Amino acid sequence: MTGARPAPADAPHGLPLIGHAAQLWRRPLPFLRELAGHGDLVTLRLGPHRAYLACGTEAVLKVLHDPRTFDKGGPLFEKARLLVGDGLVSSDFTTHRRQRLLMQPAFATSRLPGYTRLMAEQVDAALAGWQQGRTLDVGREMHTLTLRVAARTMFGAQLGEQAVAEVVECMPAIMRGVYQRMLVPADWVHRLPLPVNRRFEDARATMHRIIRDTVDSYRRAGRDHGDVLSILVSSRDEHGASLGDEEIHDQVMTLLIGATEPPGDALTWVFHLLAQDPEAERALHAEIDDVVRGGSAGSIGTADLPRLEHTQRVVLEALRLYPPAWLLSRTTTRDTELVGHPVPKGATVLFSPYQLHHDPDVFPDPLRFDPGRWRSAPAAARAALLPFGAGNRKCIGDEVALTELAVVVAAVASRFRLRPVPGTAVRPLARASLGAEGVLMTVERRGVRGPDADDAAPFASVRPGTVAS
Repeated sequence: MTGARPAPADAPHGLPLIGHAAQLWRRPLPFLRELAGHGDLVTLRLGPHRAYLACGTEAVLKVLHDPRTFDKGGPLFEKARLLVGDGLVSSDFTTHRRQRLLMQPAFATSRLPGYTRLMAEQVDAALAGWQQGRTLDVGREMHTLTLRVAARTMFGAQLGEQAVAEVVECMPAIMRGVYQRMLVPADWVHRLPLPVNRRFEDARATMHRIIRDTVDSYRRAGRDHGDVLSILVSSRDEHGASLGDEEIHDQVMTLLIGATEPPGDALTWVFHLLAQDPEAERALHAEIDDVVRGGSAGSIGTADLPRLEHTQRVVLEALRLYPPAWLLSRTTTRDTELVGHPVPKGATVLFSPYQLHHDPDVFPDPLRFDPGRWRSAPAAARAALLPFGAGNRKCIGDEVALTELAVVVAAVASRFRLRPVPGTAVRPLARASLGAEGVLMTVERRGVRGPDADDAAPFASVRPGTVAS
């Protein structure tokens, strides 16, 4: 610690008593952007508590690559444990290491083609209901789709359609309940016999029953169904020990949330941003017409994905502008220093991928949607792009998530354009995940012209290599 610099200065806009809590509640994203130029480490006051916010790439990567010192903790993760217990996203360093080793086989590259097929079935089923002129709440549509994909990837074909419908109904109620408990930490409020509290507890009980019954059936069957749950049930650590039923429950809930909220939010932003940039949209359609010959998600194989270069750049740029995991926290396990500043044991350290992704020194014109910046992005930009984190706690499903995003974008773009409903105002919604509110869009089938066009006009009416207008 010798030679450490003095403690960093406070972030601007602090208020008496409540500190910076009002900024993070009322205008979190502009506030985070304004921290550029205030140093690589700033302090925030959240009521009576002090927290450190790592702002620069060096500081954030130090936090992410030293999980023994900067362990999972802080207010976000304490409330997350209501939902996921000691799941992979919330467990401490020691527990996480064992869990990661047990779960890693479920995300091996060899499993990706099977997961892609499960994704494609759900995507094609969802898009079959899109008709010319239909107005979509894109956020709701994408979250329902990603939840169904998550359920099928997790449970394969073993979960009946009724149980899938129960999962789709329960998860939004659970997520709302957890977020409310993050905002209002007084436990007595959530024990009141209010309808919202009953819905939360009923949804948790239903999810627990579905997972317990499915795990029991997998144990009895004793075979690999080609899904994530098969791996969780059969995995053994170096001592031959398996995950217990409660551990499996926590991991299933962790993975369902991680495979629903972040990709649902990311896809909502992708389609909104594309509608604002005709040039990027035309380039996307041209690429899709060249690569996706069948016009369905089922025709997109893992071997096709590397050829979807522009599609991947669109996804990366949307993740840069609006990373779903926009603000995260850690707790220090010892006295340490961060970019030369002393940080005491037990301190809360925050970092924001959103803030980092909008640093104008790393990303010129940071508010502009520019997929082309990823054609030959400098090393500094690639190091600072952290939608999935980094280090040994990087999102275990990052490859699966990127595959899903590319498949959905390609499948939609092969058949449809989405046009904003005039007069609607889209705004970011910074909650547990960074979503978008008010993304209402009208479906236009590619290759269909005029208001009296046939809704059933086939995709084949658009020739590969051309752009339908």
